[in-house]
Amino acid sequence: MPAPRGTSMAALLGGLLLLTACQGGSDSGASGSPAPQASATAGTASDAAASATPSGTATPSGTAAPAASATKPSTASATKPSTAPAVPAKATAPAFAGCRNLAVGAEVKSAVTAAYRRAVPLLTHLEPVPGQFFYGQCGADRYAATRFRPTAGAGEAELVNMQDEGSVTKYFRATAGGGWAYVATDGFPRSAHGCADIPQIPDALAKAWHNCPDGH
Repeated sequence: MPAPRGTSMAALLGGLLLLTACQGGSDSGASGSPAPQASATAGTASDAAASATPSGTATPSGTAAPAASATKPSTASATKPSTAPAVPAKATAPAFAGCRNLAVGAEVKSAVTAAYRRAVPLLTHLEPVPGQFFYGQCGADRYAATRFRPTAGAGEAELVNMQDEGSVTKYFRATAGGGWAYVATDGFPRSAHGCADIPQIPDALAKAWHNCPDGH
């Protein structure tokens, strides 16, 4: 039995409306706007990737970071060789067991000659032979050795006595606080060891004087 005409139109209009609603929903999904669920999923994946990437400054788990105060070789307390220059010793005359040779002046020569005149009053016109005067010191005492020769004004008696006396070396000593004194003479003939064989002259000083070589 055929349906009423009004009922058929109502069914047709309902189908068109349903078809239009379905097409509108399909167009909205194709517009490229991500669904909320898709966006959440993408963010979660990005976060996971970021947390999976190791940091360039992160310390690996279980590995201790080097201590900032790690022990280093100390250089502050290292012993350094001294660079202070060494102080040179003061230059002095060579010493031989407390004795030393000294440079002689005119005053000493005059005092020694006067001491010999006192010891031998017959000889007054005399002087030390040039280049034959030895002078030195041991402790507080000073010593001298020389030969003599006559000077102008010497009489005949003096000249005769000087032939023997002037040919050998005479030895003198000046103690601390005292004057010069005539203490010894070479023998006849003179010893081959010179003043090294004179007991009144310390051995060390005789060595410094090179045994008082004879200038003849």
